[in-house]
Amino acid sequence: QVQLVESGGDSVQAGGSLRLSCAASGYISNYGCMGWFRQAPGKEREGVAIIHLAYGNTYYADSVKGRFTISQVNAKNTVYLQMNSLKPEDTAMYYCAAGSRYCAHGGTPAAPSYFPYWGQGTQVTVSL
Repeated sequence: QVQLVESGGDSVQAGGSLRLSCAASGYISNYGCMGWFRQAPGKEREGVAIIHLAYGNTYYADSVKGRFTISQVNAKNTVYLQMNSLKPEDTAMYYCAAGSRYCAHGGTPAAPSYFPYWGQGTQVTVSL
């Protein structure tokens, strides 16, 4: 059974930085994708950053390119999301997801429905 546990969420001021961590337990194929989604109140869940665990290819939402970086430590089955230059519009619950064969479509992170495994989420709040 796969379990994903996120950590690192916090309240920060605009312009600040946070690093989210997602630790996976159980079997996850290295030939698949893992990453981060977020959901703000009243909005749909959206892909933020995805990484292919075997090849290291990364995919980002346009709104975070140049500010967020996804990385992995395979030996620890852990994925990180370094978030810099945070903006109030980054405020959301951030979820880790894994298990998809598809990372992206047309360079955009794949839809949440492709990912069978999810963490409980960690809250990120950015204030002015």
